[in-house]
Amino acid sequence: MRLNFLGGVGEVTGSCTLVETAEMRFLVDCGMFQGGHEAWTKNQAALAFDLRRLDFVLLTHAHIDHSGLLPRLCALGYRGPIHVTTTTAELLEVMLTDSAHLQEKEAEWRSRHRDARRQRPTPPLYTVSQARACLAQLRTVAYETEFRPHPALNCSFHDAGHILGSAIIDAHLRTGAGTRRLVFSGDLGQAANGLLLPPRHIDSADLLLVESTYGNRMHKTPEQTQTELHAAISGTLANGNVIIPAFAVGRTQAVLYALAGLARSGRLPPLRIFIDSPMAEKATLITRRHLELLAPEVRELDRWMRGNPPELQLRYTHEVEESMALNQIRAGAIIISASGMCDAGRIKHHLRWNLPRSSCAVLITGFQAAGTLGRRLVDGARNVRIFNDDIPVRAQLHTIGGLSAHADREGLLAWLRGFAHAPGRSFVVHGERETASGFRDEIKRRLGWTGVESPLQGEAYTLEA
Repeated sequence: MRLNFLGGVGEVTGSCTLVETAEMRFLVDCGMFQGGHEAWTKNQAALAFDLRRLDFVLLTHAHIDHSGLLPRLCALGYRGPIHVTTTTAELLEVMLTDSAHLQEKEAEWRSRHRDARRQRPTPPLYTVSQARACLAQLRTVAYETEFRPHPALNCSFHDAGHILGSAIIDAHLRTGAGTRRLVFSGDLGQAANGLLLPPRHIDSADLLLVESTYGNRMHKTPEQTQTELHAAISGTLANGNVIIPAFAVGRTQAVLYALAGLARSGRLPPLRIFIDSPMAEKATLITRRHLELLAPEVRELDRWMRGNPPELQLRYTHEVEESMALNQIRAGAIIISASGMCDAGRIKHHLRWNLPRSSCAVLITGFQAAGTLGRRLVDGARNVRIFNDDIPVRAQLHTIGGLSAHADREGLLAWLRGFAHAPGRSFVVHGERETASGFRDEIKRRLGWTGVESPLQGEAYTLEA
């Protein structure tokens, strides 16, 4: 067996692993690289292997850093099945078409600003029509249901607790030497973040790929997170706005329910919340259609929200004009908008208008990849460049780590302790280089596992049967 780490190693975007055996070739995830000037070049260069020999794709979840190059994969010639959970398919219909729309807009911008004498027009990575065509290749499977993507491979998806539909992939590969169990964690959620059910434990594996996004740090408890949110918001709304960059899928919903909890408890007055992202609106509606996948206390909170609309005045903005009008509000508004790393979308406009105001607050609620605008804010930049303008950073910046959809270091270790014995080989992925290597060392030191690696992009490992 050969593992080719094509992305999502040494960093947290572009997740893509090519698995090759004597019987088959398949991908686990096909994500887009995000953040930094090199992301565009990396996405163009990705998928440089023989797609005709690819048998199938297994997808852990819908986030663009895991799914965003699927339309490009299909546009370049892949015609096989893409196996996903049922809810992931619903989210992909929203997310991939939205991603394609952004690709088209960015290509249009590059075409307008290119030097006509030196540069050729650069097409989008894929178009909206190509994204829609890709959706026809999805094959849906429910949690805990065995399926066979290849005669020599039996698979099942287990709830990873990260976002709706997120899955741990449990694959049993039959070879001439016997059966080998391959486990791909995907992104693992917190066991006690209050939004989703905890990730399912797996008892054994011959080969394991485990994420490490927060493998070097700890999140605050839900109670501490509520206190931080209360402090950041209660001291701001009288004179300014609260701007919350949030991933449209998962994070926006976690923020919304956390705010609802503060309003229901009476710790905050009735709130005026704007969700300024068409994709986040669709994802929120999908979430509220699948309450069975949420933690019991969140289901109860959702019922309270439906019965008490004056306490939580929730408004979705659809048209660009509605989004622009939000920038005329001087105080009292909570604006949740994408993208979560502040690098694209409507959030950049809200930051442009509110960052210079010391009466406003910006709440960072998720991981910020190196090279992104969000990362520069977290790192303490006093001026940032937005739409070719230098914007002073005077607003109060709050990092609320407890709302992360990722398990922290102890959460990851607790999940690993669910294995009855150490896997034969383990690979630490989906973490920045120092984080992944540090978590690798933690696994060896605290769990006593051997055979643990932290690969880098482009590396390949040949494993004995």
